[in-house]
Amino acid sequence: MATVLVVDDEPIVREVVVRYLEREGYATLEADDGDHARTLLEREALDLVVLDVMLPGTDGLDLCRWIRSRSELPVIMLTARGEEADRIVGLELGADDYVTKPFSPRELAARVRTVLRRARAGELPRERIAFGDVELDAQTRDVRKGGADVRLTAKEFDLLWFLASHPRRVFGRDQLMSRVWGYEAALDTGTVTVHVRRLREKIEDDPSAPRHLQTVWGVGYRVVP
Repeated sequence: MATVLVVDDEPIVREVVVRYLEREGYATLEADDGDHARTLLEREALDLVVLDVMLPGTDGLDLCRWIRSRSELPVIMLTARGEEADRIVGLELGADDYVTKPFSPRELAARVRTVLRRARAGELPRERIAFGDVELDAQTRDVRKGGADVRLTAKEFDLLWFLASHPRRVFGRDQLMSRVWGYEAALDTGTVTVHVRRLREKIEDDPSAPRHLQTVWGVGYRVVP
């Protein structure tokens, strides 16, 4: 049974989310602020965190940054409607997904299920992919550029591996949301754009003029060896 930590300072939100998650068969823990959540994260064995951005004490973005500095524990961010900046920052910090308030508890439960399924999908095939001076190891999920280690989030690795596994093939944003994130895009695909930008900053010599992770305007993205 997966254990999900629900972090939100609104008791009603926590109650509804916990009820739906437990109905889906998950064990849950609750925290009403960032400091309490951090204590639970240090003490408990968790499988996923549902994390509100606006929290008393340590806010959600700082807590996401702290989580990602220690582990690849999946994080789904909750953001207020219209707070695009918080959503983008959260994705850049390594959040796996986001849900905008007000949200459908059933949708959130489905997102939790999808993120956990991908996190537990098992090891990738034991093989390597190399292009330019970039090397990817599927077994260890290590990435090296020019012989130096490059640190990617779990989802950044998944996206790069998927594109590199289909060299020169162009994938639209909706396709990548479906194939890499495991669900259909709803209203926007900013998630893909953010992850591509972050990957370019990490693997390209000149992120503003990428050689390998290319945009095909009006179509999507591809990796060119």
